[in-house]
Amino acid sequence: MSIALQNIDGTTLESVAVALGWDPAEFGVVEQPGGMPVEVFRFDLNLAALLFSGDRLVDVVFHDQLISQDGSVRHTGDNQTGEGPGDNEVIVFDLVRMAPEVTMVIVVVTSYTGQSFANIDNAYCRFVDAGSTAEINRFVLTGGPHTALVLGRLYRTPVSWEFDAIGVGIPARHVAEAVPQLTPYLS
Repeated sequence: MSIALQNIDGTTLESVAVALGWDPAEFGVVEQPGGMPVEVFRFDLNLAALLFSGDRLVDVVFHDQLISQDGSVRHTGDNQTGEGPGDNEVIVFDLVRMAPEVTMVIVVVTSYTGQSFANIDNAYCRFVDAGSTAEINRFVLTGGPHTALVLGRLYRTPVSWEFDAIGVGIPARHVAEAVPQLTPYLS
């Protein structure tokens, strides 16, 4: 189901944000799928935005590249532990300034430290109007054997941007590992 990114009065939203949060890890040992115990010192989730022109990847915004080439997508910084109140990582999208060749943005969350989402407490993503901070959608991420989640996609229509939730778990610890698995979501 697509969500048109519009204000109540029907005008197009100019900027949106995706905010990721999770609780810090308890130190100790967790059971991984297959029964292998793994010593855990922290959970490091990472939020990434992959910008596409058709089916061609043209830019990526994540913890190692905080701003898109055109400056329209900005990551507020890497949180490696989940410490702190509220959202731990945020990516802001200036939809008005987005390069015209960008037709779609896929948002992915990865577990950089490799724990499955079944072991990460209170993980969530919020999709918000960046101007008013009104929540458009909220996703519970905790649960499942995957180490990454294809959250959703923003895509350009002839008149505005829209958002589709995807919510599919994939095996990836880094955004680069997720890229080859995104092909089914590019159409």
